[in-house]
Amino acid sequence: MSSKKAQETILVISQVYIPDPTSVGQHMHDAAAELARRGYRVLVYAASRGYDDPSRKYLRRETLDGVTIRRLPLSSFGKKSIKVRLLGQSLFLLQVIVRGLFTRRLDRILVSTSPPMASTAAVFIQFFRRVPITFWAMDINPDQIVAMGQAREGSFVVRVFDWINRTILKRARGVVALDRFMAARLEAKSSVGDRMAIMPPWPHESHLEPVDHANNPFRKEHGLDDKFVIMYSGNISPAHPVITILEAARKIQDDPRIVFLFIGGGNGKKQIDEFIQREQVSNVRTLPYQPLDQIKYSLSAADVHLVAMGTEMVGIVHPCKVYGAMAVARPVLLLGPMESHVGELLQSHDIGWQVNHGDVANAEACIRQLAATPAAELAVKGNRGKQLIEQELSMKTLCGKFCDVVEWT
Repeated sequence: MSSKKAQETILVISQVYIPDPTSVGQHMHDAAAELARRGYRVLVYAASRGYDDPSRKYLRRETLDGVTIRRLPLSSFGKKSIKVRLLGQSLFLLQVIVRGLFTRRLDRILVSTSPPMASTAAVFIQFFRRVPITFWAMDINPDQIVAMGQAREGSFVVRVFDWINRTILKRARGVVALDRFMAARLEAKSSVGDRMAIMPPWPHESHLEPVDHANNPFRKEHGLDDKFVIMYSGNISPAHPVITILEAARKIQDDPRIVFLFIGGGNGKKQIDEFIQREQVSNVRTLPYQPLDQIKYSLSAADVHLVAMGTEMVGIVHPCKVYGAMAVARPVLLLGPMESHVGELLQSHDIGWQVNHGDVANAEACIRQLAATPAAELAVKGNRGKQLIEQELSMKTLCGKFCDVVEWT
């Protein structure tokens, strides 16, 4: 361990952090652990309760994989409403600012977009401590809330958010965008130039080895042994609308072999549960997030993974769930525009299929065709995705490159 690095503290600001199951928290942990392995003192400020489920309490103080974690109280009250979320986020950031101003041996800051205004705390601390910031853009607001109709373009809230974006983009020594579409949106807000790095988030392939259907306890437990499973796994958000697939599922009920399984949490899960109850569909099921040590079984239980991307969300959010499907060698069905990151993967590597939002007839026809496709043909596309993960998009490769950016800032 470098004695110089050991005397330097990298402050990580993230409202969510493991064991919270959200993707941002897991990726922040991976980066923090790698930086700790490189010899830095890494300090994380996170919320003491779950993001989706505030009844879940986490240890207030612990050291995990060499990373010092301090979880702050009154920092997460769930997602009942925007006001409740803003209250938790604001209290979290106020505590981070106070603590950050007095963090010993502070050398640099890593901040993402959880919560969306997290960069304000980083900039405030930087103003007094004069340390560089790496900004990891996992999604972009206010673009997201405008696209979902939750705020009006030009409103006061939107102008404030855009000012925050411009400020962090100007002040950050390094900016990491998840795809070229997101990089273009950020560049349009404020010139970043060569301070911008573009790299997707990595899959947790150490937990994601493929499991054959015949040896998969998850399929047995949930009665899927003789089923063709279309699976959506991850955050179920209005940013990833799935109504087209739900309508297609309603029309496919005459084929008892096909099952649509939605695993995860988020505001969009309620819409799916309401659809199941309202339409009395028997081929659509939902399950909560699965533990990380069990996820290889749940993801491998699918025959095809559904990846949804709202047409207006391209460059605003990134479809991280595609990498989990690729890591377990399953092909993907993109519900969304081809002019997107997943669309580019389909075009360049032939790992799946695509249907447009609103085209229920085509979605139905495509899914029926997939269910009739020999398993060996599906496996060819799935294996192409797995090879791409191994060759270019592995956790070791991408997490290493990301931490290089943090070190260079």
